[in-house]
Amino acid sequence: MNNDLNAQWMQRDLAVLWHPCTQMKDHECIPLIPIQRAQGLYLEDFNGNRYLDAISSWWTTLFGHCHPYINERIKAQVDTLEHVMLAGFSHQPVIELSERLVHITPTGLNRVFYADNGSSSIEVALKMSLHYWRNQGQSQKTRFATITNGYHGETIGTMSVGDIPLYTDTYKALLFDSIKVPTPDCYWREAGQSWEDYSRHMFTHMEKALAEHHHHIAAVILEPLVQGAAGMRMYHPVYLSLLRQACDRYNVHLIVDEIAVGMGRTGTLFACEQAHITPDFMVLSKGLTGGYLPLAAVLTTDTVYEAFYDDYEKLNGFLHSHTYTGNPLACAAALATLDLIEQENIIQKNQQTAQYMAQATAHLHDHPHVAEVRQTGMILAIEMVKDKASKTPFDWRERRGLRIFNHALSQGVLLRPLGNVIYFMPPYIIEKSHIDLLAQVASDGIDLAVR
Repeated sequence: MNNDLNAQWMQRDLAVLWHPCTQMKDHECIPLIPIQRAQGLYLEDFNGNRYLDAISSWWTTLFGHCHPYINERIKAQVDTLEHVMLAGFSHQPVIELSERLVHITPTGLNRVFYADNGSSSIEVALKMSLHYWRNQGQSQKTRFATITNGYHGETIGTMSVGDIPLYTDTYKALLFDSIKVPTPDCYWREAGQSWEDYSRHMFTHMEKALAEHHHHIAAVILEPLVQGAAGMRMYHPVYLSLLRQACDRYNVHLIVDEIAVGMGRTGTLFACEQAHITPDFMVLSKGLTGGYLPLAAVLTTDTVYEAFYDDYEKLNGFLHSHTYTGNPLACAAALATLDLIEQENIIQKNQQTAQYMAQATAHLHDHPHVAEVRQTGMILAIEMVKDKASKTPFDWRERRGLRIFNHALSQGVLLRPLGNVIYFMPPYIIEKSHIDLLAQVASDGIDLAVR
């Protein structure tokens, strides 16, 4: 009798499932790992092997898996109200969540519109911006500007304002044209040049684009401080400050995609706080529910809201919906997550944890195949290269990141490199001993991968 339960479940899985962001043929030689249960930092497969979830299961599980407080909040909600449509109806959890989001986000974001995933919420913000200008009699403002290497999702609209060829090239025939401005990614700064100086310098490209095209631009959209899918590339908050000023001068909306970086991940509750700005639209998802349930929120201003407030027949209303908009169970999970952030003083705790992450990986700055170890709050990235001096990358087709992924699994750690970039984005409950393990596994993995 075959006692390998992982193998049994994997066989059943591969007979019926098509997994996301996966070349399924890889699983002819790379085992798929079926997970039976999870608790805290750890995932456990059907054979009893445990894996430290160093990437928060795609950047969502802020307080680890199966947190008792979030569990109880959801269980209580199940017995009261599981779902009701949000058109013409409302409920207590969505009202309370909206009030709290308005209270904790930058001043002026007083209205909340819900979707059920990150990509959909970006689509909401794009549509809302374009429709706002139409309602204001400026129907020519139909284009969007963004920075290169950005990622906002994998629906048609989000890919159109994204710039990761791996995700977009195949679908170019479906995408609308957007204005791509060179990224302020500080990885490319000159030796001795500060992040701030480089970010200021790179803003000249955005200033030029807005000066030339602002009559037709509805909004600028970007990930604040950290470009996630691009390999956790980072830039200075001054870029956001300059961008807010320029959007005001040129009468263009600013959309900040805080889906991955919000909820305390960057050292502040929201990344754009570090630039002391209020965007016209802030988009939240992923960690909003602590990784439990799909939910996304688009926060915007009273000015935007009032542009849609009119008689129905004029078609000025924002006629956009999702079936599970504002789902009570997801709202309950989000409320519990906000409770934990507040009650456990997470921002201060994360700042201390981030300092230890930096100390634990400091030795990698001198590694001959590491071009940079960079960090913004609880996001730390290690850029592996073929040549340190020139920053010449390894050919992505060599799949050296996959070697690190497999090595990490053998050591009981879930790392999922982005190409040649190893990154830590752990749950906030991680402790020093776990960080030491991650640093050691990453170091050994790089040594194995570059042989």
